[in-house]
Amino acid sequence: MTSFQTSQDGKMSLPSQPQAYGAGMAGGSFDPVAFIKRPQVILRIVSWVFSIIVFGCISAGGYYRDHCQMRDSGACGYGIGIGVMAFLFCIAFLIIDVLFDNMSSVQHRKYAVLADLIVSALWTFLWFVGFCFLTDQWRRREEKPGYIAPHGHGKDNIQASIAFSFFSIFTWAGLAFFAFRRYREGTSESLSSGYPDNQPQTQSSPYSSFPGSDASDPYQQPPFAGQKSGDIPEYQAPTY
Repeated sequence: MTSFQTSQDGKMSLPSQPQAYGAGMAGGSFDPVAFIKRPQVILRIVSWVFSIIVFGCISAGGYYRDHCQMRDSGACGYGIGIGVMAFLFCIAFLIIDVLFDNMSSVQHRKYAVLADLIVSALWTFLWFVGFCFLTDQWRRREEKPGYIAPHGHGKDNIQASIAFSFFSIFTWAGLAFFAFRRYREGTSESLSSGYPDNQPQTQSSPYSSFPGSDASDPYQQPPFAGQKSGDIPEYQAPTY
């Protein structure tokens, strides 16, 4: 039977659905339209596209004669490295997002949200470092003119990778924000009580099966403890 809650204005409303780290109880049907509309899913897809642009542009136009055009430094390798890793992380967490609502263990949901928060915060920092590193090395490229391709070959690719490195800072920061908010939400009491991971451990009190005993009294006496020695009949040896 569904219970209703009465608001301050006297109107009847359905109780709020119990939540565990931003999702209800497991077992519901998967709605792809509602899934795509989630803000964290949209940001994850956008971050996935940005990572492809970054490492794709550097791979296609960042090198000239097998040397990075950004002063032959490690900027090209750094951009490709964090771009490929971001690409893989986006795919992995998209799969977790699909499976998240059907995770029956609250502890597993907690680990998934924590992993999302740590990775998103870390890659926000790495994209910031990458943007500064790529920009600085591209600005100082004329110090080693032998590594600059003629006729501006690869210039647009490198500038695009720098631009989308900058955009990735905000998309990954948004992912970190949503992960942090889901972690702060935690688990509602009504939902956590329905999972075996969070069931309270109850201990039976001693001698609670006897009638008239109080199970909540930890200092209750064992049965027959209140009888006086005079009330117990003395044992008499049989005569032969």
